[in-house]
Amino acid sequence: MKIERLHEIYLQSSGICTDTRAITKNCLFFAQKGDNFDGNEFAKEALDKGALKVVIDDLRHHKNTGETILTGDSLQTLQKLATFHRTYLKIPIIALTGSNGKTTTKELIHVVLSQKYETVATKGNLNNHIGVPLTLLSMSSETEFGVVEIGANHLNEVAQLCDISLPDYGYITNFGKAHLEGFGSLEGVIQGKSELYKYLSDHKKVAFVNANDPKQMELTNSLNRVTFGNEEQEHYVSLKNASDKLILHFDGMEISSQLIGIYNFHNIAAAIAIGAYFKVSSEKIKKAIEDYVPQMNRSQIVMRNDHKIILDAYNANPTSMMAALENFQQAEGDNKLMILGDMFELGGDAEIEHQNIATFLENNPFGMVFLVGRNFFKTKTEKDHILPFESFELLESYFKNNTFDPSFVLIKGSRGMALERILGQF
Repeated sequence: MKIERLHEIYLQSSGICTDTRAITKNCLFFAQKGDNFDGNEFAKEALDKGALKVVIDDLRHHKNTGETILTGDSLQTLQKLATFHRTYLKIPIIALTGSNGKTTTKELIHVVLSQKYETVATKGNLNNHIGVPLTLLSMSSETEFGVVEIGANHLNEVAQLCDISLPDYGYITNFGKAHLEGFGSLEGVIQGKSELYKYLSDHKKVAFVNANDPKQMELTNSLNRVTFGNEEQEHYVSLKNASDKLILHFDGMEISSQLIGIYNFHNIAAAIAIGAYFKVSSEKIKKAIEDYVPQMNRSQIVMRNDHKIILDAYNANPTSMMAALENFQQAEGDNKLMILGDMFELGGDAEIEHQNIATFLENNPFGMVFLVGRNFFKTKTEKDHILPFESFELLESYFKNNTFDPSFVLIKGSRGMALERILGQF
């Protein structure tokens, strides 16, 4: 079936679905494959639950009644449909990637642009080869702006997702030690994330660039770029206070964010600059930033029985972990306590990177430290203020059998550690 005809069917549907547990009536179901499942096997179930049609790539499940659409590869068909729909809508799209802060920055850009435009952004962190197409296909004729988060853990992935989303604008938050297992090194991270810059350059599109980041400035020197971040830039945002929540100055106004951590300053500054570039009024930018409340375990402030807890347990890598610790070290607060979980996808660098964190905490004591996970358990420290636990269950048992005075707590680790589970012990 030609993609134009499939797009006509899509426009008649209630939307795209890839999981039979979330079927909606008249949706267009795409059978996807994973390591432990084959969506083709659920084609009949999708139809029985009310799907308009199902897109499959296994002849054994094909029917000649018109209910099934047989393709050579249903994932590639989903991607091609998303790109066709993106060109059909003809709306401006901003793509962003980076090692840290992607999702927070995406959410901030979304709330700022939504003050003026009908804006659709990536939900959660659905930023991969399936999530990006689904984001594009969630946009409609009413959408005026699209914000697409692009995730990657190996080379050529950003390039592929750019070819699917065809962004008009791009922003890279930073380069850090994330997904080293796939990228191989920090240099590999820079090369992989910079595929966004190559796309923007090749297609004569626009890059938003943090002028306080020398590497970003270097890599975008020949691009059509909009810079922000210091007094020489058109969009100048300054930091007034970061001891608790971030307070910024922009266009003569004071903006009091509900985000914490100096590392979030550039995330907010990017959203402010992008909003200003697209003519969102300063007053509406201020309102959007001040109303934004972090969710999904990202730099949230949680109060539990007089314990003030920074819950930042959605993800972690060596760069973001060190930034969180340095911020926590400088933050005002008594009786500090840290619960830190393993950092995943570091490959051969896992041992040295976990040891680097442990060594920093050993040489810079500013509170009690609980290290959790097999990688942190292998680290070598000789200070009593650092306690290692090989598993979450062992940490949980310790907390059940000990009490703590009111504390200022930082909880940070990779998503697979699910450290938010410890909140029940406070």
